[in-house]
Amino acid sequence: MAAPVSATHSSAVSPAKAWISAFRPRTLPLSLASIFTGGFLAATHGQFRGSVFAIAVLTTILLQILSNLANDYGDSQNGADSIHREGPQRAVQAGHITPAQMKRGMLLFGALSLASGIALLWVALGLAAMWITISFFLLGLAAIWAAVNYTAGAKPYGYAGLGDISVFLFFGLVGVCGTYYLQTQTLPLLVLLPAAALGCFATAVLNVNNIRDIRSDKLAGKITIPVRLGPVAARRYHWLLLGVGFLCAIVYVALNYYSPWQWLFVLSAPLLVRNGLLVWQRQESMQLDPLLKQMAMSTLAFTLLFGIGQVVGS
Repeated sequence: MAAPVSATHSSAVSPAKAWISAFRPRTLPLSLASIFTGGFLAATHGQFRGSVFAIAVLTTILLQILSNLANDYGDSQNGADSIHREGPQRAVQAGHITPAQMKRGMLLFGALSLASGIALLWVALGLAAMWITISFFLLGLAAIWAAVNYTAGAKPYGYAGLGDISVFLFFGLVGVCGTYYLQTQTLPLLVLLPAAALGCFATAVLNVNNIRDIRSDKLAGKITIPVRLGPVAARRYHWLLLGVGFLCAIVYVALNYYSPWQWLFVLSAPLLVRNGLLVWQRQESMQLDPLLKQMAMSTLAFTLLFGIGQVVGS
């Protein structure tokens, strides 16, 4: 059950501000990191298509907003957004947006995501390879389903500890490989390495969030990976995500080496190490909250340095 909020507090926030807050703008750079990586890799091979990239960016933003709205709605209904939650207060929990309004917002952004995804497939593939277009369409429907059912729906998979797998797949493998393929019509196996790197870093952002919320998630029956592992092992898992992600980038460059510029991403290592150290050291939940943004921005820095290095060196 959501925490009670006084009418005065609720009315102090304008509808526009409430909705913008519910969109969670700080999550958008992370959602775009995989799209940027796919675009950079396509540019490396001289096959960057601006129109495809632009619609992919729009589709990803819409899907991320849909996911955030569904998360706000689902956690408020399933008890994770309670008085015990340590993170920022959500829109439905605070009473700024009613559950019925949030459901309508989810329907709107679900429809917009679907329309944008169809436009993306039309511009990128047309009707030349129908079975590939159908495959991507089904993948898009899966992305919409995953965005909604993470914490909403009858059996939200985020409450069973499957959020990490979903984030790794959609923020990593699907985002990078899908963006690359839609521009180049090819998919070399080596692309899986930077895709896995982005998947690991995006999962690390979720892991910080879930370490912060261990207490409230446990009370709500939300069995995330940190709830299963406990706070110490969850922090070791965080280091594993950072290490494997960075190693994937190293292996990619080593197997596809053609210029020293390709190692530019190494400059992002201190940011990732700093995040790992602070997550390890900080024990209070509210001390972990700033590290969500820090990890997301570190991932974006890695993305830009990695991508620019590959393009400049090509």
